[in-house]
Amino acid sequence: MAKVNFKGNPVTLKGELPKEGDFAPDFVGVRDNLEETKLSQLKNKVTIILAVPSLDTSTCATEALQFSQKLGQKPDVQAIVVSEDLPFAMKRYMQSHGIENLMPLSDFRYRDFISKYNTEMVDGPLKGLSARAVIIVGEDNRVKYVELVPEVSMEPEYNKALAVVDSLL
Repeated sequence: MAKVNFKGNPVTLKGELPKEGDFAPDFVGVRDNLEETKLSQLKNKVTIILAVPSLDTSTCATEALQFSQKLGQKPDVQAIVVSEDLPFAMKRYMQSHGIENLMPLSDFRYRDFISKYNTEMVDGPLKGLSARAVIIVGEDNRVKYVELVPEVSMEPEYNKALAVVDSLL
């Protein structure tokens, strides 16, 4: 099982995240209008999946804002933020920060993402939430990049992820 740290203390995840070259597991999430959306419905674009514990934390909020700004107006890229937050809270965050190029997908209904991508923290203070991870899926539905951030309270390596995105365009 994969491990991360939360404020320096070890936390165990449900399992191992998909590896580069694997087919991206399909999952269903709930959009801010309460409609269900599957990853498989979002085709023909490079997809960057931002798994975060909660947009109500400063690090997650910063990450979403940073990716929104750094991705800018790349029409061939779709970015998804997945958390256990309710769709209403995710929508409120996106609107309050003027973020329009990230799709919030709540995992609250089925917990499908954290089950299939094994990002669920199974112990520690954030037990039941997703660890912080960045997963990039190519147009061929294969995983091209995986970053499991080793310290949940830290931001991911934006430049590495964005370099992979640029290489796929």
